[in-house]
Amino acid sequence: MFAAERQQEILRLAREGGRVDVLSLAEEFQVTAETVRRDLKTLDRAGLVRRVHGGAIPAGHLDFEPDLAERDAVAADEKEGIARAALAELPADGSVILDAGTTCARLAAAFPMESELTVVTHALPIAARLADHPGIALHLVGGRVRHRTRAAVDAWALRAYAEIKADVVFLATNGFCPDGGLSTPDLAEAAVKSAAVRAARRVVLLADSAKFGQQHFARFGGLSDVDLLITDRGLSDEDARAVERQGPEVVRA
Repeated sequence: MFAAERQQEILRLAREGGRVDVLSLAEEFQVTAETVRRDLKTLDRAGLVRRVHGGAIPAGHLDFEPDLAERDAVAADEKEGIARAALAELPADGSVILDAGTTCARLAAAFPMESELTVVTHALPIAARLADHPGIALHLVGGRVRHRTRAAVDAWALRAYAEIKADVVFLATNGFCPDGGLSTPDLAEAAVKSAAVRAARRVVLLADSAKFGQQHFARFGGLSDVDLLITDRGLSDEDARAVERQGPEVVRA
């Protein structure tokens, strides 16, 4: 396969999947990782992709939010592993905040039916998953519901989180990195995430490794605000150490 043909195929994969990573491409095309990096550099210079840590995304997609179904299909196995690991962080009898996000939704789906907790969420899909758990005191935060995330935002949501103090918040993010902190494309979502962090005594970030190194438009905190990051084994030892230098403990499920 000629380089131009390979680059065209890489671009197709990036547009279909929303992201490509160097190691997977090297394996698929039976070339070295350095060859893939040169391909991505060529595509980046042409304005067709934007390089991110470990791979690339289609140009213009860094602050584009795919819908829930698309996001849930990305890194599905990694998200399942992260959700299972996060179950160990649930208090035996206490209160939790579940942020909007597909990994948080997988955690909600994994809650044992016999759970006895107070759960607060501004995410409609998460509330729907927990509504039939008899032992859960479920509090749904109101506000304007964003179509893409099915999450409540704006003043009502911010006021609700200002009035509580939960034992732990399970937080989602679109990107995280040591220098850029935690970020998401939408300012209203970022404000609610920030309020949820302030409303909890302990912050557990659930984020797959593909989000490492990504920076989006709206920053809502730093890694120093996080007590524990649960991610997958795709996060390298070096990157895990970089995160831990900011304060959080890192668990790779």
